[in-house]
Amino acid sequence: MADFGEILRNVGEFGLFQKVTLFALCFPNLILPFHFASVFFIQSDPERHCNTDWILRADPNLTTEEQLNLTLPREEDGTFSRCRMFKPVEWNISDIKEHGLNETTGCRDGWVYSKSLYQATIVTDFDLVCDQASLLEVAQTVLMAGILIGCLLFGPFAESFGRKRAAQIPFLFMLIFTVTTGLCPSFPLYLVSQFLLGIGYGGYRLNGVILATEWIGMSRRSWGACVTQLFGAVGQCVLAGMIYFIRDWRLAQLVTAAPLAVIGVYIWFIPESARWLLERGRVEEAKQLITKVAAINKRPVSQSLLEKIVQREAATEQKGGVITLMKSAVLRKYFFTLILGWFSLNLTYYCLSFNVGNFGLDIFVTQLMFGLTELPAHILCIWLLEALGRKVSLMSTLLIGGFLCLLILAVPQDNAIAITALATSGRFFTNWAGSVCNVYVQELFPTSFRQTASGLGSIASRAGGLLAPLLNALAVYHWAIPTIIFSSVTLISGALGFLLPETRRKELPDSTDEAEGNRKKINLSSKYESNESSQSKSTKL
Repeated sequence: MADFGEILRNVGEFGLFQKVTLFALCFPNLILPFHFASVFFIQSDPERHCNTDWILRADPNLTTEEQLNLTLPREEDGTFSRCRMFKPVEWNISDIKEHGLNETTGCRDGWVYSKSLYQATIVTDFDLVCDQASLLEVAQTVLMAGILIGCLLFGPFAESFGRKRAAQIPFLFMLIFTVTTGLCPSFPLYLVSQFLLGIGYGGYRLNGVILATEWIGMSRRSWGACVTQLFGAVGQCVLAGMIYFIRDWRLAQLVTAAPLAVIGVYIWFIPESARWLLERGRVEEAKQLITKVAAINKRPVSQSLLEKIVQREAATEQKGGVITLMKSAVLRKYFFTLILGWFSLNLTYYCLSFNVGNFGLDIFVTQLMFGLTELPAHILCIWLLEALGRKVSLMSTLLIGGFLCLLILAVPQDNAIAITALATSGRFFTNWAGSVCNVYVQELFPTSFRQTASGLGSIASRAGGLLAPLLNALAVYHWAIPTIIFSSVTLISGALGFLLPETRRKELPDSTDEAEGNRKKINLSSKYESNESSQSKSTKL
């Protein structure tokens, strides 16, 4: 039979069809960063004081300054308490002014928040302050947990029901729960909605890039992952501008839903992966798709090539998914090495991202810098993956990123510019490493469980994101603890990248044997090509 690489070389490895499909699948990634707006753009400790309007019943003509002086205790530094108030009494105003109030209590009627930075955030709407402040990390963790579960659910789902459905269904989740999140009246409902939104986010990010990549030939395969990441970087920049002009988190959620609704129309017309159809024995459907692709790319497809497309019998031997993966010592080594790198880069990326407001510079400028620095990372990645290869790219990005984050410890904490520069640079390299991992995981494992391996890898990476808010919480014991941990793990994973093989300019493996014999396969093929060329030369002579 003709392998799929040969088919793509005939119908076009990166023609009009692949470009349109890649753009259609990548465009939602421009919107996906907006889903972090409600947990990124917050003030964990906003300017506030207890609502003490009860005293206005005694004298409605009190000025704001008089009201605060009579109803709020002061801290040691002379400022009004943010979490305590004097206990309300049924006295007249002259008695209160003459004798004063001494007994304090927690804020009974909520808080009055300063709106100098934001009109509304989840902190101010749900009163995540004082003894409820720890719930902010819960909100961040729940979103990351949803993303992890999305990878867990829709990775195996794609193996059984196809890449197309596994991208469409989670996208529908995102559209629905983006709207419901913005309308949630209480914090528990917000958490449920964010969790379900995260499931859609994780499922789409995982399957969208796989569907795009499986249609792209060997010479342009890195474009699938890198362009996906590139759109995400543009989205990071747009996110900074959106929040700058929209300071209300609920309105930001509804604005995010508008472009998602447009994408939700065309996402149902995305074609299935022909590689997956052949793997499942649906040969006629695959032939029809391949013929359409050839027509769109304006490439002739010979009848003899179509006749070679038969069900691959050997493919049915590898249906064990993760069991088959774990049975192979070689693939098991590749898998655990790669997912450690994926876990560490996401841990570092989100530890830095969730701290966007704590680096000392303007939060909007910092977010814009984060996005702008990611753009060259993904553009360079497309070229360097082909020039240097996957192995060198992964090791260098993880090692440099981890080292730059470690340098934060050597900078005085009041030097906001230096800390922001190092954090932005570290995030630049770890994000770059994420693009490499997205390409690498598809080239190391065979079609029969490529999606399962990608799903498990994404789960490991999302576990890093899930632990990021919890790791940042350790800063209450010492500010350096989170930085030491995520930098060290990234450095270790970068060093272990030496165990991985190089997969540059090699066809995607379709069986376990091909994946295990990665190096041998390409060496034999190159020898075969050289023998063929020498034979043809001797024939001409």
